[in-house]
Amino acid sequence: MNSDTVQKIMDMAIAYAPKVLMALLTLIIGFWIISKIIGYLKRVMKHRGMDDTLSNFLASLASIAMKVMLLLSVAGQFGVDTTSFLAILAALMVGIGMALNGSIGHLASGVMLMIFKPFKVEDIVTIGGGETGKVEAINAFNTTLATLDNKRIIIANSNVTGNTITNISGQGTVGVELTFGIDYNASIDEARAIILGVGKDCPHVLNDPAQGVVVAELGDNSVNLATRPFCNSEHYWDVYFYMNEHVKKQLDKAGIGIPYPQVDVHMIQN
Repeated sequence: MNSDTVQKIMDMAIAYAPKVLMALLTLIIGFWIISKIIGYLKRVMKHRGMDDTLSNFLASLASIAMKVMLLLSVAGQFGVDTTSFLAILAALMVGIGMALNGSIGHLASGVMLMIFKPFKVEDIVTIGGGETGKVEAINAFNTTLATLDNKRIIIANSNVTGNTITNISGQGTVGVELTFGIDYNASIDEARAIILGVGKDCPHVLNDPAQGVVVAELGDNSVNLATRPFCNSEHYWDVYFYMNEHVKKQLDKAGIGIPYPQVDVHMIQN
């Protein structure tokens, strides 16, 4: 290596050394500032009661965006034309967006669920009038329900937000809708007393609001009595099954039948 080459290398090192040092300093300080900003954002979102999954996701997006801007800024210090990089990045994002169109829709729906909170983990919900279960997890792309028969249902978030959501346990307390049919020959007052007595004996039924029993319908085969005992949301199914079982037992003891569909046929002889 001749002296001219060595001299050129030395000149380049001297010329670029300040830029390199400035770039390194910019990166170190920039990453430190970004970490502080992200930490502050997380604290603010947590203080406002935002879901942990959503806050971590938004913080991650903000961190990536700021780091990309920092790297572009450092590249600009070396005279690199960042416009080309931005154009390539934009085209890349468009391509990724088209390829992941469905997934992005699920992601957007997941963000909506976490922001508007139509339900939370442990709530009992019915989605679209079909699937009913306890919410196990709300993830970025899907929601997981656990059914009564211990099945796990994983529903894409866009299907959740695109359907009617019935949050059974969303109010803290819930009324359990029940209907019992009795014979037309049976005493309504006696059946009412039995249903109210079973509700009083149920350990999960609340005293306020008080349970009532009304004649809901004079059906084709039975007099249908409706009742709505209230309980804490987590005991919905306990009350539902308890009432059905014990009302049937008490009606049997009282000799009050629960009729089944039947047809009376009258023979007319000429």
